[in-house]
Amino acid sequence: MNRRRLLKRLAEGVLKNVSFTDFRNLVEGFGFRLTRVTGSHHIFTHPNISELVNLQEVKGETKPYQIRQFLRLVERYNLRLEEEE
Repeated sequence: MNRRRLLKRLAEGVLKNVSFTDFRNLVEGFGFRLTRVTGSHHIFTHPNISELVNLQEVKGETKPYQIRQFLRLVERYNLRLEEEE
C-alpha cells in the first residue's frame, strides 16, 4: 500500500490489520531509520528527534497502540511525509 493511502486510512482511525511491512515503510517515509532490532522490537530513530519509535511485528501486523504512539509523535513534531521513490 502506498504511504499516503496508508496514512489516510490511519488518520480515519483504522488501526487494526495494518501490515508491518507497510507501516515500516510509512515510518521510514517520515525520515525515521531502523537503527537496531532487539528480539521482536524494531527501534527507529530520527535525526531531528530524540524520541525513539519502537515497533513489534505480531503475525505480520503492527500493534495498534504503537501506531497511535507514532501518529502522536508525527503530530507533536509536525513531521511531513517524504515523497516516495
